[in-house]
Amino acid sequence: MIVTPRFVFLHLHKSGGTFVNECLLNYVEGARQVGYHLPRRMVPAEHAHLPALGLVRNPWSYYVSWYAFQLERPNPNFLFRILSDDGRLDFDTTLRNMLDLGAGSVRLEMLLRALPSAYSNQGLNLPNFALAPIRDTRLGFYTYLYRYLYQGGNEPVIVGRMEDMRDDLLPMLEQVRHSPSDEMRAFIAEALPRNVSQHRAYTEYYSDALRDLVAKRDEEIIARHQYRFGE
Repeated sequence: MIVTPRFVFLHLHKSGGTFVNECLLNYVEGARQVGYHLPRRMVPAEHAHLPALGLVRNPWSYYVSWYAFQLERPNPNFLFRILSDDGRLDFDTTLRNMLDLGAGSVRLEMLLRALPSAYSNQGLNLPNFALAPIRDTRLGFYTYLYRYLYQGGNEPVIVGRMEDMRDDLLPMLEQVRHSPSDEMRAFIAEALPRNVSQHRAYTEYYSDALRDLVAKRDEEIIARHQYRFGE
């Protein structure tokens, strides 16, 4: 997360946060990073009263980006290794395993044993105790992360869509009483995306059945942020 004198930015995994982190650290006076992918409940006490910003992305797109990013890494994380049988399973089967973590999957227990028991401030930074409550929720993994990161606090997090970030970020900052400099505006408009994984159009990865399973498991995000498959 990034804390500033006026607001906090919470970094949801694979959802444009690396770009925003760099922008805030470079162009907001007093901005500093506190941990990595930490949830709202861990905002330092002196900043807990501040409004919080975040981003979200199309869940169908998120899962493809996560899979492609881990597949190209020389040392994928425990989540990918367990869900994909160390890369031997295809996207369809790996994602079904991921979507079933909250629906009685035996892989959840395997994953909880493999994950660290404390925050590490690297990678997904999701200790076993932070993932354990997904059990029996029947939530998609991305929706679970969304809730885990953004819940808590007196006011709802102001969440913009990653796909509209270049248009929405400035109004979001103005909503928390930050006036962006010309340099910051130029960065938002012109800087290249950060931490991008290489893959085909996300729609090409889905069978109809898998598309519909994501729609069911991640219905909360899809409805709240008005996502559609293929947009």
